[in-house]
Amino acid sequence: MTRDEQRAAGKAARRGLSPQERAAFSRAIVEAIAASEEWKQAKTVLSYRAVGAEADLSGLESYAAAEGKQLCYPLCTAPGEMIALLPLSAESWHVGSFGITEPLRERSRELSPEELDLVLCPCTAFDSAGRRMGMGGGYYDRYLPLCKNARITAVAFSAQGCDELASEPWDVPMERVFTE
Repeated sequence: MTRDEQRAAGKAARRGLSPQERAAFSRAIVEAIAASEEWKQAKTVLSYRAVGAEADLSGLESYAAAEGKQLCYPLCTAPGEMIALLPLSAESWHVGSFGITEPLRERSRELSPEELDLVLCPCTAFDSAGRRMGMGGGYYDRYLPLCKNARITAVAFSAQGCDELASEPWDVPMERVFTE
């Protein structure tokens, strides 16, 4: 399979789950993350807001609040470029141009990549070797090498797994893939 075919297959696999399955699997993924050593050791976590049929990590917000962790989110600032923002309040959000709920820069605090302890990357597909495939824009592949102090992980439903992903030299391998 080509990269485009693998990406399409991964997206189809997550869309093939019923809303009830996605919700139950998302809760199981949140529990797995919250119980992990990566989460326990982290103080500052880059998460994401789910779009479409992605695994929903919003349940991590209550864990982060209870445990005094900073939960920040990506903001795409230019083609292939993103930053990490820590929303300062419930009014720090809006729906961006691609229908993605994202933090407002002026109502958030920007964190440097070096401040991150854990990165939770969404993906369309993954394999057992820790390769992750994103949406194709290269945002995470450009950003992750800057996260010198962070554990780099992916989040997906197990249905998105495949035997072996086609990879490119710039693809950043994951230390772990959280699934249900």
